[in-house]
Amino acid sequence: MLSVNQQPVKDIKRKIINDPVFGFINIPNEFIYEIIQHPYFQRLNRIKQLGLSFLVYPGAEHTRFLHSLGAMHLMNEAISQLRLQGLDISDEESDAAKAAILLHDIGHGPFSHVLENTLVQGVDHESISLLMLEKINGAFNGKLDKAIAIFQNRYDKPFLHQLVSSQLDVDRLDYLCRDSFFCGVSEGMVGSARILKMLHVKNGRLVVEAKGIYSIEKFLVARRLMYWQVYLHKTSVAAEKLLTNILKRAKTLASQNTELFCSPALRYFLYQHVDREKLMHSAEALEQFVRLDDSDIICAIKTWAEHPDFILSTLCKAFVNRQLFKVEVRERPFELAAKNIRLEQYATHFGISKSDADYFIGEETVSTDTYDPNNDRINILYKDGSIKDIADASDMLNINVLTKKVEKYYFCYYKI
Repeated sequence: MLSVNQQPVKDIKRKIINDPVFGFINIPNEFIYEIIQHPYFQRLNRIKQLGLSFLVYPGAEHTRFLHSLGAMHLMNEAISQLRLQGLDISDEESDAAKAAILLHDIGHGPFSHVLENTLVQGVDHESISLLMLEKINGAFNGKLDKAIAIFQNRYDKPFLHQLVSSQLDVDRLDYLCRDSFFCGVSEGMVGSARILKMLHVKNGRLVVEAKGIYSIEKFLVARRLMYWQVYLHKTSVAAEKLLTNILKRAKTLASQNTELFCSPALRYFLYQHVDREKLMHSAEALEQFVRLDDSDIICAIKTWAEHPDFILSTLCKAFVNRQLFKVEVRERPFELAAKNIRLEQYATHFGISKSDADYFIGEETVSTDTYDPNNDRINILYKDGSIKDIADASDMLNINVLTKKVEKYYFCYYKI
């Protein structure tokens, strides 16, 4: 059983990690090293950063662990730059900000975002991250108090929270560079080093020097391209729908007391109803969640491919052999008649009911606005001390496109 109680790590000396994106990353001190060594953080080694995107981009095998280390590295660079600008950031505040960004993704379940609201209903990874932060903090005798305050935007230096979570944070700077690197999608590369060099603080909040405006424009364009080319790629969405339908079928069978091979942690969530209330208040539920990672799901699916239940085994074989759902993408919702035609085809072809045929289709509405000027703006600082929102400061022709919310409708279905 994983435990939040860890023995202190002694004689750390100098630790460095060779990162393929940013080069050598320094582990600054024993406090940060102890966080990295904690089982809750080490679990991120077993969770893919991009979920099922490896089925589209085979190189996308990097983990939440590596992303979190990269984000910590960028946090260290940002703090160093702000100190050069004369900003007062104590060593304790610096460590707290690094701890906050290290642990910002700790609540992710298997395959990152894919299984939110599938295994556990009504709870997002941010809420689970906070819960796990508090558990670790108890074992660390309150050493994470400032990190949690920064994480929740309760600390009296709001720019530290902005570095962790905002429309221009070190989280996004890392994942854009990292995801584009491992996917081989060059459009996602951004000048993170230059952006960090342009950072200032005014009235307690982050601003970017005017001479960095083109780097910010490139950052926004890169984010838009990565969303539609990688994060919301139609084949990735189709794979996610196939996986969620597999787990829905498994949960249905479990509710009927059908025996399914699975790890103890996965069994806990399949055979019990776990909602937000239970996860937030049950030590056992959280401990079982912490035990879950990608390998639990993959191992189960490989075994279920031979299960006597026709629906479960058919879907699992499709997943294992990469016979993914086909996808149609539209700018408006799909008509009910079109879905009914598919359901009738499956019912006739497989000799199953229309309700069971529903496992062979999936719908997803995806949207992104790239930049929202109404939400924690990216502010540009001019030499005369004036400040403009990037949407007003930019002379880029398509800045309005970046602030416009784009919505698409995906209809996924099994090919027969």
